[in-house]
Amino acid sequence: MKRISLPFIAFLLSLSACHVTAQQSANKQSAQEANQWFQQKKWLNGLSMQPHESINKATFARQYQLNKDYWDKAFAFLKNNNLQTMASGRYAIDGDNVYAMITKNPTKDVDSAKWESHRNYIDLQGVISGEEKIGVAPISSLTVTMPYDAAKDLINYSGEGTFYTATPGTFFLFFPADAHMPNITTGGNKPDKKLVIKIRYAE
Repeated sequence: MKRISLPFIAFLLSLSACHVTAQQSANKQSAQEANQWFQQKKWLNGLSMQPHESINKATFARQYQLNKDYWDKAFAFLKNNNLQTMASGRYAIDGDNVYAMITKNPTKDVDSAKWESHRNYIDLQGVISGEEKIGVAPISSLTVTMPYDAAKDLINYSGEGTFYTATPGTFFLFFPADAHMPNITTGGNKPDKKLVIKIRYAE
């Protein structure tokens, strides 16, 4: 059996280290580019609603590039419709690829709510009138309590997350790796009018 020389082993280790460093540098640059693209907000196309700080910018940038037409149609729907006067119901935007749902329901106590995520669709959520708290957590930090239901495109979890107050003028984005707990009361279980746009996720 041939012996592998120490210099050769050192050479292999140095190559591996260089590869890891290069990958880390590329990831950092990619994140910086995504953040710069996000902050420019050209993708809003004149929409006055603003994105929430919790949005995963790198994932959003990738999804927008893969399905630009879907996103442009979703933002155009928000820009060109008076959401205040629209009735509750489902609104077609691009067949089953992009569609909106408007609801008006009492907000819930956090003890009666569940964490959820989806695999096939991205959620764009925003409050039209009233207010609510929305919880956000990476699915990797939670425990699955209901396995994936393909018919509902839904997984439920238990665990802890960060809660934000959602008010009119701001929208949230939830990707498959983002668990969310919407419709939580800020006090008194007051109803709010809510918009959810479902946007098909690109693999």
